[in-house]
Amino acid sequence: MQNFIEINNVSKTYGNYKALNNISIRVPRQSIYGLLGPNGAGKTTLIRMLNQITAPDEGEIIFNGEKLNRSHITQIGYLPEERGLYRSMKVGEQAIYLAQLKGVSQKDAEKRLKAWFNKFGILNWWDKKVEELSKGMQQKIQFIVTVIHNPPLLIFDEPFSGFDPINVNLLKKEILELRDKGATIIFSTHNMSSVEELCDNIMLINKGQKVLEGSVYQIKQDNKDNSFEIVLRNSKPFDLPENFSLISEKTDSNGEITLNIKAENDINPNILINYLSEKGTIISYRELLPSMNDIFINKVNSL
Repeated sequence: MQNFIEINNVSKTYGNYKALNNISIRVPRQSIYGLLGPNGAGKTTLIRMLNQITAPDEGEIIFNGEKLNRSHITQIGYLPEERGLYRSMKVGEQAIYLAQLKGVSQKDAEKRLKAWFNKFGILNWWDKKVEELSKGMQQKIQFIVTVIHNPPLLIFDEPFSGFDPINVNLLKKEILELRDKGATIIFSTHNMSSVEELCDNIMLINKGQKVLEGSVYQIKQDNKDNSFEIVLRNSKPFDLPENFSLISEKTDSNGEITLNIKAENDINPNILINYLSEKGTIISYRELLPSMNDIFINKVNSL
């Protein structure tokens, strides 16, 4: 897949503080790319560079095959973590004004905005003042004006902050649809469950340095520890075969036993399945993969 964004050997220093240290990343076209890291890791500096608020001291950024330049600003939609609308303006007037700043004509802006407002169930707030809206409604409006000009690159910084679960699911659905319609999305968050649901690829940075990068699937595969969960019914007493160790065992009220078992590296788990199938009825079997939350904590704490 062709890359939409390429960041090549980028470094940035503020005084004696190295915000980014020789960072290189590849953001595939029409994908959701998770930008992860603890506070102060360098995520905001990268986002500011893409928005051309600041420039790298070293390295370069390639945007859709071209070196990043001022003409690309209109091709980016950015939803910052810290948000704000003009509280005394009417919602519709402000949304049209912000859409026009992004190059959308007034006629097209009103048509597009009302379609989005209707989709989000807030059309009846069009003539209300912003100060009359809840925080969640204001955030919906800011999401809408971020995407209203159909930019090929969208950058969302903690887009679900402050939303209830229903509206989080609404935004997730819209983000996936935007990707499927052609947008490339950079998604910065501390919510690892959202990363697992949405992201195709991620990069984890810490203290200005890249810790890992790749697809969510491959990163989970690379960090697994050969653990398995097996549920047995009507089992006989048994000892595990060589090269397998029991991590935990739990018996429920129906007599079903849930086993958490770890295998030594390079041991075929079929050995375990064949062995246990002779000791009882296997109800379920699954490989236990680490969560992105566990991987995040382990990688950051190991540095």
